[in-house]
Amino acid sequence: MMENLGFDPDPWQRSVLRSTADRLLLLCCRQSGKSTTTAVLALNTALFHAGSLILLFSPSLRQSGELFRKVVGFYSDLGKPIPPQRETALSLSLSNGSRVVSLPASPDTIRGYSAVDLLVIDEAAMVPDEMFVAVTPMLAVSRGRLVCLSTPLGKRGFFFESWNDPDVDWDRVKVTAEDCPRIAPEFLEEQKKSLGERWFRQEYLCSFEETIDQIFSTESVLAAFDSHEDPLF
Repeated sequence: MMENLGFDPDPWQRSVLRSTADRLLLLCCRQSGKSTTTAVLALNTALFHAGSLILLFSPSLRQSGELFRKVVGFYSDLGKPIPPQRETALSLSLSNGSRVVSLPASPDTIRGYSAVDLLVIDEAAMVPDEMFVAVTPMLAVSRGRLVCLSTPLGKRGFFFESWNDPDVDWDRVKVTAEDCPRIAPEFLEEQKKSLGERWFRQEYLCSFEETIDQIFSTESVLAAFDSHEDPLF
């Protein structure tokens, strides 16, 4: 299918598309191709797994719409091999019973869905924790897949915690700009000078940096709750 799309995946993209893991965390730099990869994954699920429900979540309606348009674009590139029953700006229903639905990350608008086969959370580091709590029960009965992809955004939130918690069973994939052959070294040098070290590390080296308004480091805050220290009283 990828050949028909004119899509020559990087090694990490090929690995993700071949993965059978139920839980995927993609920690990726800007412009690495993470949205393209998940769009192909979503379309593959819809075409080859009849009756599937695929939900695409992003922090805003505009962002979720962009991811959905990539799915529809690939679907058109393939010549719409399975005829559509209904196609709107934010949803696609196929004649094999599969549906792809794009939604903004609002707990108030997503609770009506169930039996989800593939749940994609785009820019997951920007998604509120309450949204993550609201969507995960959708996978309880279907035992569907959960794919969270994002560039890091501070040391807080479910995406940061999931990436760093060894007790949570995730298949983790990290892709920095150095792993992406389409990003020229000259461009990275230019970005490092214009963004500064902190922002460059976050945007292109997948580093979880302290938030700008944080007075104490995350490590200092956690150390304050170290149960190994003897109490003062």
